[in-house]
Amino acid sequence: MGNPGIPLDLGWVHSARVNKSATERRAAEIGTRRSIKKLHQLAWLLRSLRCIDLTTLAGDDTPSNVKRLCAKARNPVHIDTLRLLGIENENITVGAVCVYPNRVKDAVAALEGSNIPVASVATGFPAGQTPLETRLSEIRLAVAAGAREIDIVIPRTAALLSDWQGLYDEVKAMKEACGSAHLKTILATGELPTYQMVYQCSAVCLMAGADFIKTSTGKEPVNATLPVALVMCRAIRDYYDRTGSTPSSASYLLPPPSSLFVFVHLLLPPSICPCSTFL
Repeated sequence: MGNPGIPLDLGWVHSARVNKSATERRAAEIGTRRSIKKLHQLAWLLRSLRCIDLTTLAGDDTPSNVKRLCAKARNPVHIDTLRLLGIENENITVGAVCVYPNRVKDAVAALEGSNIPVASVATGFPAGQTPLETRLSEIRLAVAAGAREIDIVIPRTAALLSDWQGLYDEVKAMKEACGSAHLKTILATGELPTYQMVYQCSAVCLMAGADFIKTSTGKEPVNATLPVALVMCRAIRDYYDRTGSTPSSASYLLPPPSSLFVFVHLLLPPSICPCSTFL
């Protein structure tokens, strides 16, 4: 999986329009009219576990608490529960473990042999207010330490000033700094004032080569919401229609997870976003 990106299409960006009331109405309808029950609900909840970036991003992180987190990542569901469900051999793990760059080596060592990737936040997380060269260096250091996924935060100033070329250039440079690691681009949607800007940022990041677009750092006053997820999914669908590439979407702090799965499967059919690429 990988999104090669395309040249910046400012015509697409400038022509973007999002109807606020229609978006919120559609989000509310999907959340109430679609239900998943019994075994189907259980299957989707287990699938949601495999989509989680189990994360510790605290100032007091140590090798020992990263090791404990990684142990939980290997076995997120108690073995007795798995046996009761008859799926003890299904190797249910989380999608990744996310830490600060200084703790990447600890996580890589603790997850050895598990095939669970280590993700690292970078680029001055969560504010992104450091010089570009510093942010690029942080990415390279995290990748060198063993990170297979890099979570960057976009420069919100560029978005708020509608500096789409600047945003595109920075995200593209970050993509190049990632090398073989996946670039996961956090939009910090709680700090973007309109759905239209969420769509525009999504489109620009996808054009710059983002492999994933994500709603939030988890540290904004407002994090993931269903209307924002809808707007981002539509940006992915439009990008696929233009390029045939299939980047992925992700959200933080969006209850319940089944609602997001309904969203994705309604808005992004398997040809665009197969289960294996949805995070």
